[in-house]
Amino acid sequence: MGSPASVPVSPAGCRWVPPGAALQDVLDRAPGGTTLCLDPGVYTGPIYVRHPVTLWGPRTAVIRSPGNGTTIEVKSNEVHLMGFTVRGSGNRFDRNDSAIRIHGANIIVEGVRIEKALFSLTAEESHNISFQRNEISGDPAQPIGLRGDAIRLWQTTDALVEGNIVAHGRDILIWYSKRIQVLNNVIANSRYGTHFMYSEEAVVKGNQYLRNLVGIFLMYSKDLTVENNLITDSSQPDGMGLGNKDSVGMLCRNNLVLRNTLGAYIDISPARSSDANRFERNLFALNGTAVMFHSSERNTAFADNSFRDNQNTVAVEGGGDAMGVTWRANYFDDYQGYDLNHDGRGDIPYEVRSLSNELTNTYPELKFFQGSPALATLDLVGHVFPLIEPSLILSDPSPRMSPPRIEVTQSAN
Repeated sequence: MGSPASVPVSPAGCRWVPPGAALQDVLDRAPGGTTLCLDPGVYTGPIYVRHPVTLWGPRTAVIRSPGNGTTIEVKSNEVHLMGFTVRGSGNRFDRNDSAIRIHGANIIVEGVRIEKALFSLTAEESHNISFQRNEISGDPAQPIGLRGDAIRLWQTTDALVEGNIVAHGRDILIWYSKRIQVLNNVIANSRYGTHFMYSEEAVVKGNQYLRNLVGIFLMYSKDLTVENNLITDSSQPDGMGLGNKDSVGMLCRNNLVLRNTLGAYIDISPARSSDANRFERNLFALNGTAVMFHSSERNTAFADNSFRDNQNTVAVEGGGDAMGVTWRANYFDDYQGYDLNHDGRGDIPYEVRSLSNELTNTYPELKFFQGSPALATLDLVGHVFPLIEPSLILSDPSPRMSPPRIEVTQSAN
């Protein structure tokens, strides 16, 4: 899944704290700006950080939950937590019991390992927060909806979530937040790899989303950039690589969307052309359905994408079609046109007509049979007998004859 996140080296000027010491008393008595370093051993929480301090420890320095509440609570600005292990938290969802919960500004949590916590890293009403190169491990034995979020940001601005390794959590949830960067993380075996709600001006770049129920979901958000991500193996019956519901100003570029039940799901596109959503130079391959539209979509554009080895290129539901979408210069591996002037573009449009999609759109109970030989035969009949030809749902007037080069580069953690 990725190499373990590196542990920061001990900072200069440490004041060393032996295991078994009353860590809360040490923190409370330390002058602002003090650097405290933990020796290997176990320290009992809960811990409250009430003024600026740096707290470092090796992985073998463990701050352990007493079994209830939040294990480390930061209620100060200018705090830096590094390297040690936080084990456990309380189990109350109504109180967001967390391994580390933050309420402040200019706070860094770096290279920390979190084990068996309900919520792992939580920031609320905070500013300039950095979660970097942490390891977060949830409990795979718990039902996925009862695990708590690996990372949760609420009403937070200017945060960086970078280089973390997350496994068996519930969600990375970002809501009512602005200018969040989610960069070069590995997120696996979770529910929502990254879930935005009511957020603005975020960047999601260079991440690996592996075997999650949903890779990335954007809901009621604005001006988000999603690029250079690997989104793969959301292959459960309701699995989805990328979802967009009522979000506007999205740029989805240079992503690899592979082996998902749905590659992308788009529900209600922007009403204004100035808020258009764009998909550019993405590879959709080996998905059940590459792109699913719910209802008719406007002000959404697909340009220079590559569609290869998908069971279905496009499907629609909710009584709509994809004819309101702008399709330009995409590559489709089942295109049967020609290029007489040798400009690299097909001389006739690429079109999708699907009698089975029209039928399942009218009778949703038939979706159980999607991908079956029966519905595949129905589509063949629609091609052979034009008298029952279904309506057109997609048309790219100048498709590519060969796939565009799509380069997705990701940093090593």
